[in-house]
Amino acid sequence: MDLYSFGFLLFLIILFISYYTIFKNMQWICLLIFSIAFYAFSGIYNLIYILLTATTVYYGTVLMQQMAGNFQKVSSNKNLDRVSRKKIKASIEKKRRIVFWTVIIINFGMLALLKYCNPFKGGLLIPLGISFYIFTAIGYLIDIYFEKYDTEFNFFKFLLFISFFPQLIQGPINRYDKMKNQLYANRVVDWNRCKRALVIILFGMLKKYAVANLLVDTISQILDNPTEDTPGAAIVIGILLYSAQQYADFSGGIDMVMGIAELFGIKMMPNFRQPYFSVSLGDFWRRWHISLGAWMRDYVFYPLAITKPMQKVGKWAKRHLNVHLGRVLPASIANIVVFFLVGLWHGAQWHFILWGLYNGIVIAFSDICSPIFERVNHIFSIKPESKSLHLFRILRTFCVVNIGWYFDRIYDIKDCLMCMKNTVFSFRLEKLGSCMKPILDIVSRKAFIIAAISLIIVFIDSVIKENGRDTIELLDKCPAIIRWGVYYVVIFLVLCSFSFAIGAGGFMYANY
Repeated sequence: MDLYSFGFLLFLIILFISYYTIFKNMQWICLLIFSIAFYAFSGIYNLIYILLTATTVYYGTVLMQQMAGNFQKVSSNKNLDRVSRKKIKASIEKKRRIVFWTVIIINFGMLALLKYCNPFKGGLLIPLGISFYIFTAIGYLIDIYFEKYDTEFNFFKFLLFISFFPQLIQGPINRYDKMKNQLYANRVVDWNRCKRALVIILFGMLKKYAVANLLVDTISQILDNPTEDTPGAAIVIGILLYSAQQYADFSGGIDMVMGIAELFGIKMMPNFRQPYFSVSLGDFWRRWHISLGAWMRDYVFYPLAITKPMQKVGKWAKRHLNVHLGRVLPASIANIVVFFLVGLWHGAQWHFILWGLYNGIVIAFSDICSPIFERVNHIFSIKPESKSLHLFRILRTFCVVNIGWYFDRIYDIKDCLMCMKNTVFSFRLEKLGSCMKPILDIVSRKAFIIAAISLIIVFIDSVIKENGRDTIELLDKCPAIIRWGVYYVVIFLVLCSFSFAIGAGGFMYANY
């Protein structure tokens, strides 16, 4: 069900009316019914997978909670000595670990089977948003295991938490403690909030339909079948367009689902924060796909960095090398492992794995060499707060990120390395016009104009947000003629985009 389709619009209108009228005293039930209906529409058999995740995680957490409760009862028995209590605790902890790892293996095993052992190429059998709801559910499982918060004993409330339909499309990966009070509360309609939500949706549509969908065909023409004769200048254009397309597609989709959730008074975890204004690659990954980065940080990076082998590495480096390496080396190794997993999450192809490793290695190298960079700044009297240094860091990071996009977008490793070689040794700017002419003959120039204007609007919005201001609030303070002028321009660009987009309706991350 495409988010711009009449079917989805009708679905949303019926849900909105039902939520605030018929179900006004039990709104979470309304959300659950419509979320299941939405997911069933993507494929009735897909319900099997999400119900399997919901059932295993729900009963696993309930069982672990009951075991913890049993220990509390036993430990309060004053007739037991310390040794007996210790044995009982060890026995219960062993059983809790068995339940914990069984649930993890079932769910990640199912995910691996569908993503990496799928007999149909192109992800035809991959259920919508399976990675997102499994990561959401496993995050909840881990938090319950470590007793971060209380277990949800209502199966249907838990099912709503992982099946809430806006997050199924392409995230974000939400946390239970941030969502539970929002999902299960009853609200009255707030028209100011709804107006804000609609503007968020509109700007998301601008990114997705007037930028991403209009660029995808040009990118394919440049990067799908590069040859030795393809000039590096054309490849750079393709990568830069891909950088814009991927950001517009992913963040635009996130804006749309965030706005949809806000129609019902629910604020999901933010997923983007002006990533192309980052001053380092590490900073970029704290701004891009924030919910996945936070998930990997909390459930993979930190547990891995504090393991005994990693602590031994740190102590060895501190003793034989220096204090700085003793501190950063375990974190650097953990970072490389995390980004290897992020690459693998994108797909079991070598170009994804190399892309992940590239990011992990660059971040690790940056952390390890940070004293050198600080020393260079000191030697040349470069002030850390200097605006010129800040701008340099943004441009440097943008270049580093785009080098990574070579691995991400050019699927064949040989082609990827050839494109990198041509970029450096065969740039041939004079050949750019003749190379791009056949592509421009296929792709409408009007589509480029629409995409260019839309990108300028997205850039202005990003600059405003990067300076700590809210674009929608600023528009609200503007005279009505300016405010509605901006809205009508955005609506016009979105509507025009539907006339020129060529077969690019879906979201890039929908089948992750």
